[in-house]
Amino acid sequence: MGPRDRGADPLPTFLFDGDCGFCTRSAQLIERWIPTNADVVPWQRVDLAALGVTRTQTEHEVVWIGPDGRIDGGAQAIGSLLLDSGGMWLVPGAVIRIPPFRWLAQLVYRVIAVNRYRLPGGTPACALPPRDGPAPGGLRASRRTGPSDA
Repeated sequence: MGPRDRGADPLPTFLFDGDCGFCTRSAQLIERWIPTNADVVPWQRVDLAALGVTRTQTEHEVVWIGPDGRIDGGAQAIGSLLLDSGGMWLVPGAVIRIPPFRWLAQLVYRVIAVNRYRLPGGTPACALPPRDGPAPGGLRASRRTGPSDA
């Protein structure tokens, strides 16, 4: 199973950790309640290199790959998914992407990610692997490709 194609136009892809019960349950809720065009798929079932993301990134955060090749991680990936969904999801998706809400969203995301094994559906397998090195300020910044929205 991998990203779907709409003719020549690839669909966006939202990657999550399929080995984590909390993440899998969250992805099921997304598929049920949020009308996204994205292919919501565990990162373990796709060719990460072909999508332009690393295993390290997908082990530590959800990842959004837009049809234009833009890559967002963590809270920004959720913001992109919400924007893609349209309708009532546009407002929270847009808010998540602008400072200072962007910073707050990433902080909340990081707290949830670090503690996901403690949350409903979480198991010891949900614990994040150790990082190669500390990120500035203890937070992982989203990696982007393509045009910047700065």
